[in-house]
Amino acid sequence: MNIGNTPRPGTHDPSRTRWWRRWAGGAAVLAVIASAGAAGVALAPEAAAGTPGCLWSGAQFRQDGTVYAGGLSFTCRRNEIGASYWSHEWAPGQMSSVASPGTGYPIGSFSPGAWQPGSDYNDYCVGDQLVEGTDAVYELRADATGFLSWHAVASIAQWDFTVSSPHPLPTRRSASLCIDGVLS
Repeated sequence: MNIGNTPRPGTHDPSRTRWWRRWAGGAAVLAVIASAGAAGVALAPEAAAGTPGCLWSGAQFRQDGTVYAGGLSFTCRRNEIGASYWSHEWAPGQMSSVASPGTGYPIGSFSPGAWQPGSDYNDYCVGDQLVEGTDAVYELRADATGFLSWHAVASIAQWDFTVSSPHPLPTRRSASLCIDGVLS
């Protein structure tokens, strides 16, 4: 008895094998295109135009260009799939050359690898306790699907506010907004 589309034992249908290979190959190509496009987010058009660059607070910077913020230098690089990102090194005492607006909605504003002092955008709850987003420095990262989000990478004490913009304002939220670990 043959159930579904499984071949009977001892039979082989070459047309089914060819169909499967074409389908799987096409699906793989679409997956690569989708993930590359998603990983590039707003950067794909730059690469297509031949002028790759990075975004910082909505401003476009050229490939291999360097900006300074919070005692770090950030250089615009390109990864193995052609998406632009910021690499960083410590640059103590170097005055900031770009704004540090905090960690608001990142898409269309920053390229992955950018660091920013936290803001109330990053507030979250642990149980009924509010953890203020202003306590950390965040790095913008892209996940496997290309979705961009901020991730805590250092204490706020690591950001040099003597060479950068002012310290972020304290959060406007209170622990009363934490209900069963969810910020409402």
